Amino acid sequence: MDLDRRRKPIRKAVIPVAGLGTRLLPITKSVPKELLPVVDVPAIQVVVEECVNAGIEEVIFITGRGKGGVEDHFDYNYELEQILQQRGKFEELERVRSISSLIRTIAVRQKKPLGLGHAVLCARDVVDNEPFVVLLPDDLISSEPSVTKQLIEVYEKYGQGVVSLMPVSDREVSRYGIVTGENWAPGLHRVRTIVEKPDPEITPSRLAVIGRYLLPPTIFDYLEGLEPDHTGEIQLTDGLARLARERALVGYEFSGRRHDIGDKLGFVTANVSYALRRPDMGPLLLEYLRRKVAEADADGQ
Repeated sequence: MDLDRRRKPIRKAVIPVAGLGTRLLPITKSVPKELLPVVDVPAIQVVVEECVNAGIEEVIFITGRGKGGVEDHFDYNYELEQILQQRGKFEELERVRSISSLIRTIAVRQKKPLGLGHAVLCARDVVDNEPFVVLLPDDLISSEPSVTKQLIEVYEKYGQGVVSLMPVSDREVSRYGIVTGENWAPGLHRVRTIVEKPDPEITPSRLAVIGRYLLPPTIFDYLEGLEPDHTGEIQLTDGLARLARERALVGYEFSGRRHDIGDKLGFVTANVSYALRRPDMGPLLLEYLRRKVAEADADGQ
């Protein structure tokens, strides 16, 4: 691989939050899916904390109609803080204030739902001429270090754009962008192209791109030159395919447990998984789950 040794630090993250959340209806009719709780923390906060822990300095939300609550969650709420202080709820007060000071946030409006590629393109003026990460908030990934940090470490070593990869089953390949290329180190691939949602019978591989990207600013030129697909959307996958052809793109098989919280079952399993990790409720929840499994086994006999 022709490696570019000139590195710019990764300071900015783009998080598209304009999606309608149709897979989670009816709750998303009135509540942004990004504010649905993972135990007692909004899903979007889990993703933003991943950025903070990876050293990101600024988060750019690509918002849409009805998503003002996402921005509000990271703003100060003086009325709430005053009430908590008056009532002596200092632990809750500190927790609320810490959210407001997590990271610098900027909101950019995507006025029409024209696809993920278009959402990323909306961030061009704010990102400027810097490499940046894109995080899809439907994907929550538990790992240490975080997947974002893992991608940054790959970028720092090779100086190229990086996409996170995960093996999927044959029946799942039609839900993802699937990469083709060469495996040139353990867990690392030189991506040659990306096939969007291939038929399982003709899929070139089972390595799917999953919700985390580290991209050079060149991607904006590629996205700007794309024609909308048959659905009228500009696909990020098409821009990544051109990046892989004309420059270089690394595929990295990340280490971590992924939950698709845009899916109802994935949302439930994410809540169970994150709750089990918490000392204040994990042991009690585990006891409950064991009891329910035993009851189900007894009913099945």
